[in-house]
Amino acid sequence: MNPTLTSSGGRSVLRLERRLAHPPERVWPALVEPERLATWFPSSAAIEMRVGGRVEFGFGGDGTVTDLDPPRLIAFTWETDHLRFELRPDGDGSVLLLTHTFDDRAGAASFAAGWQASLVALDLSLDGRPGEDPGLDHRALHEEYVDALGLLEPVVTGTPGGWEVALERQLVHPVEVVAPLVAGLDGRWELPEGTGHGARVRHVRVAATVQERDRAQAEVPAAVAALVARLPVAQPA
Repeated sequence: MNPTLTSSGGRSVLRLERRLAHPPERVWPALVEPERLATWFPSSAAIEMRVGGRVEFGFGGDGTVTDLDPPRLIAFTWETDHLRFELRPDGDGSVLLLTHTFDDRAGAASFAAGWQASLVALDLSLDGRPGEDPGLDHRALHEEYVDALGLLEPVVTGTPGGWEVALERQLVHPVEVVAPLVAGLDGRWELPEGTGHGARVRHVRVAATVQERDRAQAEVPAAVAALVARLPVAQPA
């Protein structure tokens, strides 16, 4: 599925593309009808089919339809996120492009793994076999996408005294597993709120010189990687 992650206007933009063995007219009802959405979308959803229409979700705040061109395009907000689903014909089937715009860049791997599972479920539903693919390993997908989406690069921010080098990483292990390991580490470690799929860790180092900054840019990711290596492989998310 090869998701990509870019930035636009200070926000993160995740794109996933999947070919479906059904034409857009067959896929479209699964994108907009509540009973069809329930077979694959992460939440129940009822969409008022007009631009500016209300979208009611099973959890979180309501959204608003921002774009609508049946059976080619529907886009709507979900709290602060924006979701865009575009269909184009492809032979006897179609290609679905999902674009998810959001603020929490460190959560991108969770979103990518979750959407991949959802789009596989959509494919199964269209084939008359609703449900999740039992062979899909969500945790393995998450860890693959952390690397593939470039989420291991620290963020360097200028400060009055120099620089702050920080790396925030979503994990697949619960906070009760991660917290004792973090407590024994040197330096500044935080456990901010994450996507809910596991603990979120943030490691920060302060640098006063260019040499310290450059060293921190190598050492911060290495320290986070060392923490991840200590987590139990079989621990459920």
